[in-house]
Amino acid sequence: MTAQTRRAALEAMADDEGLDVLVVGGGVTGAGIALDAVTRGLRTAVVEAQDWAAGTSSRSSRLVHGGLRYLYQLDVPLVAEALKERGTLLTRTAPHLVQAQPFLWPLKTPVLERAYSALGVGLYDALSIIGSRGRSVPVQKHYSRAGAKALVPSLKADSLVGAIRFYDARVDDARLVLALVRTAVGHGALAASRAQVTELLKDAGGRVVGARITDLEEGVTREVRARHVINATGVWTEETQALAGTGQGLQVLASKGIHVVVPRERIQGEAGLFVRTEKSVLFVIPWERFWIIGTTDTAWHEGPQHPVPTRADIDYVLEHANSVLEDPLTHDDVVGTWAGLRPLLQPGTKGGRTTSTKVSREHTITEAAPGLAVIAGGKLTTYRVMAEDAVDFVLGRSRARAVPSITASVPLVGAEGYRSAERRRARIARRHSWTEDRVTHLLRRYGAEIDTVLAMVDGDPALARPLAHAPEYLRAEVAFAVTHEGALHLEDVLRHRVRLDDETRDRGLAAVDEVSEIVAPLLGWDPARTAEEVAAYRARVEAIRAAEEETTDAAAERARLRAPDLVPLRPLTPAGQSPAEGPTTDQAVDEAKTPSWAHTTKGHP
Repeated sequence: MTAQTRRAALEAMADDEGLDVLVVGGGVTGAGIALDAVTRGLRTAVVEAQDWAAGTSSRSSRLVHGGLRYLYQLDVPLVAEALKERGTLLTRTAPHLVQAQPFLWPLKTPVLERAYSALGVGLYDALSIIGSRGRSVPVQKHYSRAGAKALVPSLKADSLVGAIRFYDARVDDARLVLALVRTAVGHGALAASRAQVTELLKDAGGRVVGARITDLEEGVTREVRARHVINATGVWTEETQALAGTGQGLQVLASKGIHVVVPRERIQGEAGLFVRTEKSVLFVIPWERFWIIGTTDTAWHEGPQHPVPTRADIDYVLEHANSVLEDPLTHDDVVGTWAGLRPLLQPGTKGGRTTSTKVSREHTITEAAPGLAVIAGGKLTTYRVMAEDAVDFVLGRSRARAVPSITASVPLVGAEGYRSAERRRARIARRHSWTEDRVTHLLRRYGAEIDTVLAMVDGDPALARPLAHAPEYLRAEVAFAVTHEGALHLEDVLRHRVRLDDETRDRGLAAVDEVSEIVAPLLGWDPARTAEEVAAYRARVEAIRAAEEETTDAAAERARLRAPDLVPLRPLTPAGQSPAEGPTTDQAVDEAKTPSWAHTTKGHP
């Protein structure tokens, strides 16, 4: 995916042939739906108003898990489904992106807690083995207090009497979404980020037959015709479905969850931690050079685009982590933070008159208007099941049986050939004078596409150099973000591809000039455009820093909004109203004053 293929996709969406399925929303659910639909032979397009995974799908706990705590709520079918999907990702569709991860569950009472916890984890393991038709991860193991301390020396001795080790899995959530979108494109889907649905189109009978889509990069609005439109916009669900003007659909509330990142050396351990709190659970997750700690669960009443952690949120996470850690963490240990919004599906449907609805455990699909399906709920782990259900829903029972989903066996980009590439790790390291850790880092980001990265390095030795202020990443990874992963802006690179926004104390500011030097010629930026991108990123970082000093969401939101968006969203147009003014065709935008940076250079696949 590149800036050029994005524009070509937008033009193709608006042709006379029309689409079978238009997916609105470029998070993990929308990306999964696009892949499911296109691999059934449907002419499919997916659009996202921001960058891919810019919302909840880049701000999760980065776990692929069954949800052990749901077993204690007796929701066995939900856990079984999630564990089956975990096994599919680990063994078939994304083994390069998803890695098995051990967790230690500290126990506070010697007999009763160990007994019922062992029973729960035993059922968890059994469901995993059944779903994966074999072991995709090791089974539980029990430890005494001394054994647990040997595995995680940083544990506070008086916080446990023993522990159980169990396995789940972890994933870079944003990269999973990118892989899904790129895989869909590889199978023929049309995909465009920074492309916002601002109006839904209806025929004379009131059926939704497409959408007006505004290219936020160039200001062009196109009419896209589609037999089915699927709204997969998460916390924006109600805003998007309101464009149909029926008052029907799903009700979604937003709940904020935050995470903090601390250096790896601050916690000594060979496993993550699973800590039960008074409200839910806290995960302490090993992540390359860091630990990720979270999460919270608080109601969110501000705008959905810019959730940020407050000082109170960070205090809460540190307090609960410190309840089991020998050496307490402080704010000075925090390297990075992020906040995400969970779309909590509410019972029933809006208006109460929606008759066509499918409820499947955590997620629901309904028809908000003829031709418009809406899906909400669920979680990252079960995105594939959600996607399958959504496409089945719009096709109808008979046609869905005729062209069933095949995504359980479709490898994501980078998966095919990954095991072979992994066996060449030492040879690749020797050839490029890299450590094997660096090659492992590349393999877990790109899988078999490491050969593409190596070809870029061979073609331009400057790309083999690490970033001066972020040596964990190569300059080639920045270039790859533009030439293959559809990055259009500096923040796209730093937030969702080379994730310095989360992994450095300055959120990547020290590296921003070097990153912009790599990105600018690939995207055709002139010096003025480059300076604008850098200034916008710096302003965003300063606004987040200010927000993290506030104690309430409202105050943090005001602080965050002091940095305006470089690419603001357009006002939505409810049914029956006129669309926003502005260029509406390719010819109109050519006649309008288009900034020079909107056109990109050629020469990259």
